[in-house]
Amino acid sequence: MLTRREYLALTAQAGAALALPASVFAQGGVITRPIPKTGEQLPIVGLGSSATFSQIAGAADVEGIRSVFSAMLDNGGTVFDTAPGYGASEEVAARAVNEAGLRDRVFWATKLNVAGRGASADPARAREQVETSFKRLGRDKIDLIQVHNVADMATQFPILEEFKQAGRVRYIGTTTTFKPQYTALEQLMRDEPFDFIGIDYAVDNLGAEERILPLAQERGIGVLVYLPFGRTRLWDRVEGHAVPEWAAELGATTWAQFFLKFAASHPAVTVVTPATSKPHHMIDNLTAAKGRLPDEAERRRMIDFIAALPA
Repeated sequence: MLTRREYLALTAQAGAALALPASVFAQGGVITRPIPKTGEQLPIVGLGSSATFSQIAGAADVEGIRSVFSAMLDNGGTVFDTAPGYGASEEVAARAVNEAGLRDRVFWATKLNVAGRGASADPARAREQVETSFKRLGRDKIDLIQVHNVADMATQFPILEEFKQAGRVRYIGTTTTFKPQYTALEQLMRDEPFDFIGIDYAVDNLGAEERILPLAQERGIGVLVYLPFGRTRLWDRVEGHAVPEWAAELGATTWAQFFLKFAASHPAVTVVTPATSKPHHMIDNLTAAKGRLPDEAERRRMIDFIAALPA
């Protein structure tokens, strides 16, 4: 347990870290950001496991999954975000990293949700789901578990607090990618001891900037960004359009780098976690974590450029 003096020291370090440009903490060429509660550094681009990742996991393509992890880890990434609700993603990913001996190199973030839409969670089933995540990964401690989509927080979040207090989970929080849940999330961020939240955010989806991201900064809560490509929405919008030449000043030469540099450049964001099933896409994504991030004027230019394209 931290002493008060140690806690204050860590808080000061985290506060100082947030006040400095992310590039100050570039390690091995990859930009990192501190987790606000501890100052632990994480690469600003990671790997999600919905969408196409979930599809190849569903096909039990362990080798394909392993190749994506290798591409991430070999190029400076560490953060992997998954959930028992993403089909076979958690199970197959855990098998892949274990067989490849990569398990202990991954910052493993998963989720808890045994509550149906609007329904109550069974505490026994919730604990069983968490234990299943431990069994799959084969580690004594999981880095981050979040309640998925703020589902029955009254039942499920205290269970995560128990696991954290027992030293089995390092960080806890909740997620949502549904704007109607933002008000509930905002209140929870004020009331609960979250280490992290997960939220949707993209160059054409700025709703989280209004209250959620500023509140995360105020409360010292880490942020995982989901859907930085708007699922396929942004890809559809830029189809047939070249990346603007001025984006090269940021080190962005592909649309993936453009979108990810934007999302990662908000000072409240800790890690952006786009899903992919292709190693070369993983490498492209991590290239967005190199060089520098856009400043406020450049962010505005990026927003305006995308907004001017036909929807």
